[in-house]
Amino acid sequence: MNSRILIVDDEATIRASLVESLTREGYDITSAETGEEALAKTHSVVFDLVITDLKLPGVSGLEILQALRNQGNDTPVIMMTAYGDVDTAVSAMRSGAYDFIPKPFKLGTMKKQVRAALKATDTAVPVQVETKKQPPVAAAKPTPVLETDFEGQYLGMIKACPGIQHIARILEKVGNSRSGNDTSILIQGESGTGKEIVARAIHEISRGRRDRFMEINCSALPETLLESEVFGHEKGSFTDAKSRKEGLFELAGEGTIFLDEIGEMGILLQARLLRVLESRRFRRVGGKDDLEVHARVVAATNLKLAEAIESGNFRNDLYYRLQVVEIEIPPLRERPQDMEILINYFLRGFNEEMHLDTGPVDAKLLEMLQKYPWPGNVRELRNVLKRIMILEEPQQLLPEHFPTHILAGHNPRHTSQHQALGQATGLMPLAEVERLQILYTLEMTDNNKSKAARILGISRQTLREKLRIYDQKIQDEGELMADSGEA
Repeated sequence: MNSRILIVDDEATIRASLVESLTREGYDITSAETGEEALAKTHSVVFDLVITDLKLPGVSGLEILQALRNQGNDTPVIMMTAYGDVDTAVSAMRSGAYDFIPKPFKLGTMKKQVRAALKATDTAVPVQVETKKQPPVAAAKPTPVLETDFEGQYLGMIKACPGIQHIARILEKVGNSRSGNDTSILIQGESGTGKEIVARAIHEISRGRRDRFMEINCSALPETLLESEVFGHEKGSFTDAKSRKEGLFELAGEGTIFLDEIGEMGILLQARLLRVLESRRFRRVGGKDDLEVHARVVAATNLKLAEAIESGNFRNDLYYRLQVVEIEIPPLRERPQDMEILINYFLRGFNEEMHLDTGPVDAKLLEMLQKYPWPGNVRELRNVLKRIMILEEPQQLLPEHFPTHILAGHNPRHTSQHQALGQATGLMPLAEVERLQILYTLEMTDNNKSKAARILGISRQTLREKLRIYDQKIQDEGELMADSGEA
């Protein structure tokens, strides 16, 4: 069966890229540069899916959607939109769009959305082939699809890894629980272990999976801005609040809200979040009306919340309200049996993204990589592999592609920081002494940034900025401890 897809974008490079990529997937592709051209094509061809940019010269993507619906045409529509137009895209979804994808996007992400849209609507048009007429056959009764029959890419990845398969069993029970989205979930684990992947797997198998997965890093914004992002605000509620803004609790609908780095959330905002979780109601900043909460809340942290509670930085009652279900993700060094699966999974993704053909990892190299402690966990592994794929474009991964400290099973940060600090002399630059002191303090506080900042006498923001600079240097040396938005 060939599905007919219409692509609408006034940017020639994006249009051509999508046409080429989706044609290779076996779809029958038609493209249009303008909304007017697209609507003209819908009058002569029945499409199974429309992918359109939101902003177009003349007739916009939203107007294309509205015109189709006015014609009684229920063809699913995927909106492509720049980051600043996300609110408009959400409005488009309420008008009947299937989903939206923010630009820039990865082709792999688009392909997955296309498959999901076509599968959800089941409107593929078969290629017309002349066959002899057969007598009609009574249609079989459809088999009811249970919630447990659904499995997405993230849950599948977790199931494939022996070291975290037990987490998949917990997720399946939670996803199909009769308590629904009232069950909040707390995910704990070191930085880079894959907390976001677990959160997305929860969303995949939840009843509200067709609504949005909304995520926010609680350490990335000041408390006032974080409150506005989570709960929204009314026009005039503070300086620069020039219009009403919907927060995550509204935009998520019956989907999932992922609060990453929950341990960094301020005490006052923690109190408000607790009331929301208990009452399942909230108000926008500056608002007077209560709004109902329908989304599931999933929180994650790499901090030891028991210590944060003891130090007064985290509310005890919020902790117990969040950890209705608690999931601990073990670090990669404790599950070396997952290495081969993860490496080959990342290689397949990079091969598709970069049009390469790198083969799977061999046993000898795998054994060497399993001896390295991977302090940056799955994120570090992914970034090391990505760097190799970009710079080397190998047909096969070889030991010489990897930094020497990884092949030696040696973590330079853990073995040198204390010694180097103790040996600091006037011959060492002051900036290096500062770097070693900061890293040593973090090591002694088990990476508790709030506690380390207090000991060092600096703000958390200053500490985060210095760590960003140090991590960039580590990337250059090959350790690649970076990018909180991945894995």
